[in-house]
Amino acid sequence: MARLLIAASGTGGHLFPAVAVAEMLPHWDIHWLGARDRLDSRLAPGHYPLHWVAIGGWQGGWRERLLRLLQLLGAVWTVRRLLHRQRIAVVFTTGGYIAAPAILAARLAGVPVLLHESNVVAGRVTRLLGGLCSGLAVGCRSTRLGCSPARVWYTGTPVRADFYRPAPLPEWAPRGSGPLLVVMGGSQGARGLNHMVRQQVRPWLEAGCRVVHLCGRNDPDTGSLRDPAYVERQFTGEMAGLLQHGDLAISRAGAGSISELAASGCPAVLVPYPHASDQHQEANAVAVAALGAAVIVHENPDGEPLRRAVRRLLEPRLQGVTPALDPLAAMAAAMERLARNEAAADVAKVLQTLPQT
Repeated sequence: MARLLIAASGTGGHLFPAVAVAEMLPHWDIHWLGARDRLDSRLAPGHYPLHWVAIGGWQGGWRERLLRLLQLLGAVWTVRRLLHRQRIAVVFTTGGYIAAPAILAARLAGVPVLLHESNVVAGRVTRLLGGLCSGLAVGCRSTRLGCSPARVWYTGTPVRADFYRPAPLPEWAPRGSGPLLVVMGGSQGARGLNHMVRQQVRPWLEAGCRVVHLCGRNDPDTGSLRDPAYVERQFTGEMAGLLQHGDLAISRAGAGSISELAASGCPAVLVPYPHASDQHQEANAVAVAALGAAVIVHENPDGEPLRRAVRRLLEPRLQGVTPALDPLAAMAAAMERLARNEAAADVAKVLQTLPQT
């Protein structure tokens, strides 16, 4: 039985694609590498042994950066010992901070490592360390890598199997016949997006829409709006059911969220996180909008552009126009064309070949 170490940490955009790949390898002995102060203990599957390292970003002054460098060196040592102790045959990582010690330790130990890059603009770790990997799997054909790994595979971004099976609308979601809007700021929530939505949600509700607002754990205004057609949740494990039944999503533009929207055929208004590194969410959103699957609204204080975009997209459906004249129907079809249904299986196939190469 092959032994695999998955290094995925921090956000759903890193964790969920790794979970999807793990689901494709039921007969492998899988270990998981994460960081205690992130979402890993909640989102990583509990039936895989979890191993922890201390790791973080490079923000701050020279003292903070020196501390991070020492943490990185310690994490590399820890991971290298783990690779030898557990006799790991291959390492898989989805990028982010946790990928750095995993890639460096695997290189030192002579263990093959596959890195998956979901975004159009490759992350910092991919650009700096991608050339040390045995291969790189990419979520977009247009991904700008900035490195020369041994091999590159276009696989798409893996999505959990739940999204490819019909799923019911969650019981807690608002019932009715009006269009369903799903607001999703990513696994950690998005205060700026939440604020925009709450400023504009009343007219949507008055027009007959239903709204599910996934607002994250740290939103200070949770509970400030009460309406039977408006439901707030910090997080849900029933995302597939929501998006499959959703008429329109209002979402950040992380690659993981976009892949789940594509798998569900749910059109979207994308609001890129304005402070994302290298503006990678903006690049993701532009690529999706260019195919007609989404429209882009930029974060702003009053939310007026969001109100106009949602009204323009929903008004034909609220007025009962024929599907041929419904812009959401055309956007949903374009979103479905974005889906890479075999992405998780394709990444798993690559992993199965690496120990022999």
